[in-house]
Amino acid sequence: MELRWVYITVGNSEEAQAIGKALVESRLAACVNIIDNMHSIYYWEGRLQNDTETVLIAKTTKKKVRRLIEKVKSMHSYECPCIISFAMTEGYPPFLQWIEEQVN
Repeated sequence: MELRWVYITVGNSEEAQAIGKALVESRLAACVNIIDNMHSIYYWEGRLQNDTETVLIAKTTKKKVRRLIEKVKSMHSYECPCIISFAMTEGYPPFLQWIEEQVN
């Protein structure tokens, strides 16, 4: 079982809700957590940015990551969205099994 934790940032809660719902409904993610009001500081196009963003954390399998990224990109308002996948190496076995069952 190769599971992934996918970290995504978006511009606001409404965009996060739409993307999260689409990922779960299409079985690309078992679950998506949404965290509002993250403060982000970064350079974009040569200018220092200071913004509030919303975080999505999607739980999925390695097999689904590529399609999940494509789906997020197709719905995302940013030109270059943050979409990063991390391997889940340990966790509560029944929960990890549940993730795999939900996306397969």
